[in-house]
Amino acid sequence: MVMKNIYIHMKTTILAITLSLLEFNLDAQDYFKTKFEESDGRETVTYEEGIDYFNSMANAFEEIAIYEMGPTDSGEPLHLLLYSPDGAPKLDSASWKDKHILFINNGIHPGEPDGIDASMLLLRNLVNNESATEQYADVIVAIIPFFNIGGALNRNSTSRVNQNGPLAFGFRGNAQNYNLNRDFIKNDALNTRSFTEIFHLLAPRVYVETHVSNGADYQYTMTLLPTQANKLGGSLGNYLRKEFQPALYDKMADKSFEMTPYVNVWASVPDSGYVQFMDWPRYSSGYVGLFGTLGFITETHMLKPYHQRVYSTLAFLESMLELLVKDGSKIQSLQQETLAAQRQQEVFPISWEVDKDNPSALEFKGYEASYIDSKVTGQKRLFYDQSKPFTKSIDFYNHYVVNDSSSKPAAYIIPQGWHEVIDLLKLNGVQMESLAQDEEIMVEVYHIDDFETMTSPFEGHYMHFNTKVTKNKTTIGFRKGDYRIPTDQPAL
Repeated sequence: MVMKNIYIHMKTTILAITLSLLEFNLDAQDYFKTKFEESDGRETVTYEEGIDYFNSMANAFEEIAIYEMGPTDSGEPLHLLLYSPDGAPKLDSASWKDKHILFINNGIHPGEPDGIDASMLLLRNLVNNESATEQYADVIVAIIPFFNIGGALNRNSTSRVNQNGPLAFGFRGNAQNYNLNRDFIKNDALNTRSFTEIFHLLAPRVYVETHVSNGADYQYTMTLLPTQANKLGGSLGNYLRKEFQPALYDKMADKSFEMTPYVNVWASVPDSGYVQFMDWPRYSSGYVGLFGTLGFITETHMLKPYHQRVYSTLAFLESMLELLVKDGSKIQSLQQETLAAQRQQEVFPISWEVDKDNPSALEFKGYEASYIDSKVTGQKRLFYDQSKPFTKSIDFYNHYVVNDSSSKPAAYIIPQGWHEVIDLLKLNGVQMESLAQDEEIMVEVYHIDDFETMTSPFEGHYMHFNTKVTKNKTTIGFRKGDYRIPTDQPAL
């Protein structure tokens, strides 16, 4: 633990403490007590309190740095915390980029703040660990403390009325009232564009996003939604399913927080089995998987007490860090191997469906359910009886198969007027070249023959489905300055 002079930010007043904590015979555990702990696990920090806390830690410890990154829809900047036991890395330094990075994203839904408080405890535990320099020498922890700042500022105690704590929390929608958990391909929010820049800067081995679930009731505090292994593909997908996930489940059980896969059940009970949630690239874990990063969404159970949910999230982050220490180099090698194989691939899946003939057996710990009369409506409602726990084997459908695919072209050509598409490609590191002169080029073109669309928009977009296309080859005139995008590159 390397101490700096301490600056504690108290809203408009900065209290400078020029003697080290060690001289006061205090340690970080006592000094950096969180609001969560001071309230006996009943409260979480506001956005301002959280940033003050993280700024104070960055001022106090050489191992931690905090940076203001790109903009968000709220007008506040997105913050990035970096921890390394041998001194927090500078953003403009290349030396830290060979390390194994665990990237944690909190507060995408600020009504689900478990990861914010867990990250405070994690950082404090790391700087308080006397063996951290040796134990975590090859690892960096990167944290976005509040992703949805607009939602965090819109504080209330009623938008998640069935959730068992904290007393007050943020709102699900951001400053545009967008659900940022659906924005990782369309990038409509400034938050997400800033996230994309951070993600490519870090190129992490593992990504974790923290959430709280609702729906069915069961015995587990923590459930897990990983990158879908079939979609991730290659040796990396096999490693995720057969080695990394089993080890992660074992570590959580050892910490007394036994996990189960995210309970993807709505308006019914999980007893008869359920399907693994498919993380399309609109979700962060699906998005990061496009670049070979192992992505995980934690979903603590909203009916469990808040303190229990926070400590289970902390246990998860610590378990993830332990596995990254053990297998970071192996993950790096498998990432490189899988991405190299994809560059040689000629046909790519573009749609998947669950393999209904190939379920896995899952030992599930739930509660007996029945339908009882609602005291509010008089109608039947689903009721889980916590006095009747059970353990039974159920079918878990976690294998997916390709139901549509597309051949890889030599290149794509995009007219320069499609600047929104071009900007997003550049944001994701896609290499492209401008045509030096007007050209007529023989290309393969898709023509839309038919489609259906939703009757109402979602965040400014009408979502289409049942699209039918035909393709043919034709000569099209392109203008100087239009973009040619070769597909033989890492980003595609």
